[in-house]
Amino acid sequence: MAALAEPNVSLPDGLATALERIAALHPECDLANPGTPSATVAILRQRHGVLDHLVLADSPVVFEGPEGHTVVTDLRVDDVLPDLRAEVESHETHTQGHREALQRLVLAQREVRNTPDGYWVAGANPEAARHGLTGSVKLQEVRSAAVMSDGVSRLVAEYETATWEEVFTTLRTGGPRELIETVRKTEATDPTGRRWPRYKSGDDATVAYCQW
Repeated sequence: MAALAEPNVSLPDGLATALERIAALHPECDLANPGTPSATVAILRQRHGVLDHLVLADSPVVFEGPEGHTVVTDLRVDDVLPDLRAEVESHETHTQGHREALQRLVLAQREVRNTPDGYWVAGANPEAARHGLTGSVKLQEVRSAAVMSDGVSRLVAEYETATWEEVFTTLRTGGPRELIETVRKTEATDPTGRRWPRYKSGDDATVAYCQW
């Protein structure tokens, strides 16, 4: 947030600066290790009547306008290692087969993470900031927007139990808490991933909702 406080700084430049600063705080760590912690990024910034966005990996930014909803998300990770992904999804969660298949996938993903042949997430290498999906929209064209983790967006994208219109109606009337509760209630109907194959029963769920 500090790096992006200056509106003339682009989102990729600000994110790259932030990644450099965080890495510099940990000189004792082996930050080149493939297992180094990493994270998805979703940024929405208002400046001079414009909304800038950056999405790195699968945490989307969703805009609500007069003509519907526009979803900005980076699903390149879904194109990586499809056979191992399919193996994970062939098992119900909380089973030994699922745990073993997931471990194989995670280890393989680490080898291609933040490489030209793989996918990009925020980690110790600031180069990842250059690979996010970026753009801008005029503020007057947007009624509201939501920035969320994929643990929430899967209600529409994976579970297909709600539309974006319904998601934004919930955000307007009940706020992020009610939307997250809806996600958890949906997942509770399929705790082992039989209906919706997935890595775990429920993922981190975070939402920031903005109205103008």
